Amino acid sequence: MAPIAKVKGPMYVTLWYFMAAFIWTFLTYAMGNFMPEYFVTGISAGAVGGLFIHDLVGLFVTPLGWGLMYYFVPILLKKPIWSHGLSLVGFWGLAFFYPLNGIHHFLYTPIPMFLQYGAIISTIAVELVVTTVVINFFATLWGSGSQVKTNLPIRWFYTGMVLYFLTCLQCAMQTTLTFQKLIHFTDWVVGHAHLVMFGVFSMWLFGIMTHLIPRIWRVDWYSRNLCEWHYWLSTVGVVVMATDLILAGLFQGYSWAALQPWDASIDLSMPFWAIRIVAGLVMFAGFIVFAYNLFKTWQLVPRASLQTAAPAQG
Repeated sequence: MAPIAKVKGPMYVTLWYFMAAFIWTFLTYAMGNFMPEYFVTGISAGAVGGLFIHDLVGLFVTPLGWGLMYYFVPILLKKPIWSHGLSLVGFWGLAFFYPLNGIHHFLYTPIPMFLQYGAIISTIAVELVVTTVVINFFATLWGSGSQVKTNLPIRWFYTGMVLYFLTCLQCAMQTTLTFQKLIHFTDWVVGHAHLVMFGVFSMWLFGIMTHLIPRIWRVDWYSRNLCEWHYWLSTVGVVVMATDLILAGLFQGYSWAALQPWDASIDLSMPFWAIRIVAGLVMFAGFIVFAYNLFKTWQLVPRASLQTAAPAQG
């Protein structure tokens, strides 16, 4: 925070997000670890717990992720972000609506309905906020679309952005009371969680590492093909897994709504769970490829350093 405090003049949006994340993290931690234990009890503690659950993602992970995207994307595309004003709309929209979302985890509970309705409305509003951010980034990409094919970090970033838009669109649907009757406690929720945490934020981190590691070690990746394999295994794996679990959740929900025996929902879920295993192994294979490529790249570092130093010694 000290360098941010020394900034004179307008701050770039990355600093807005980072500064907010540092502040919100302490507040979120206190809300989850102190308020339910010492200050509120019963249903009120449940409501606060819901806020804590969701704010861990929206007020810690999300501002850091979006802040990093606003930093790296303009650098890699070699152009400024399309609209600084629109980026601030996204920031303040997140700050205003996201803290109200958490209670949508506890719909159809004794928590007062006005709080549940407020969580539903604010969740839908967050989708609109995310849309402004996605528009801003794709407008920045306009005229540089070939970068998605040739620039691997950019491909990681924009794949994560597309999946983030789809995740928030899905969230806006699933938080409605009508939809909750169908998908609550089903694998739909598990697919949703994988799509956002791996499909978005892990992809952004992979993109950042793909860009930074060669710059830090001052050596090219050992294998560009292995980088491609890492991307495709990760992307195909998480998309298949999320799609599979979302469909499984719908089948489970309809089975329960039809008042079928519990074991009937287990039987119909088995094929989906088999696909989930395969998709998970594909994702894990991506990790293995990345770790191997990282290790082989690290092995190149001493040789590259010697080759760089040799002319200077001569």
